[in-house]
Amino acid sequence: MKDIFEIRIHGRGGQGAKTASQFIAEAALGKGKFIQSFPEYGPERAGAPMKAFARISDKPIHSYAPVVNPDVVMVIDPTLLETVNVADGLSEDGVLIVNTPKDTQWAQEKTGFKGKCMAVDATKIAFEAVGKNLPNTPMIGALIKATNCITLDAITESIKKKFLKKLGEEKTQATIDAVKKAHDEVK
Repeated sequence: MKDIFEIRIHGRGGQGAKTASQFIAEAALGKGKFIQSFPEYGPERAGAPMKAFARISDKPIHSYAPVVNPDVVMVIDPTLLETVNVADGLSEDGVLIVNTPKDTQWAQEKTGFKGKCMAVDATKIAFEAVGKNLPNTPMIGALIKATNCITLDAITESIKKKFLKKLGEEKTQATIDAVKKAHDEVK
């Protein structure tokens, strides 16, 4: 991994991009890494396009600017491919991960991104696992498969820490299962 591994997550307000960035950062922190996690909102309303960022490093992180040249871009809401340049600043060495039932060729055509592109139907996985449109955590499973920047064990611990008391064991395990399923199904 380079000095600072940077992730940018595109979603809409209320879809969990901020929570996903926090889970990613907390999982890395649990493995002794230095981390950052923060959102960037436009007009603050549910459904508005927004971004969240995560940074992971073996050394202290001194930048507090938004991530403009990410190593990975995750797109939670595929409708954003129509209106937002989600691949902006992403080099061809980077990875684009899109939540879509369509294939990677569709995502590449929509974005013009020529590098590694992966697709997973995180929305379907979330509905099947937890009965709600919460694709943010399954997308983390796809991120792990694409990059190994964190581990499944580390994200499992972060999810348990946040949700066990709040949601109970059954729903927490369903969330973890969704992460693992997306990890296995991402193409």
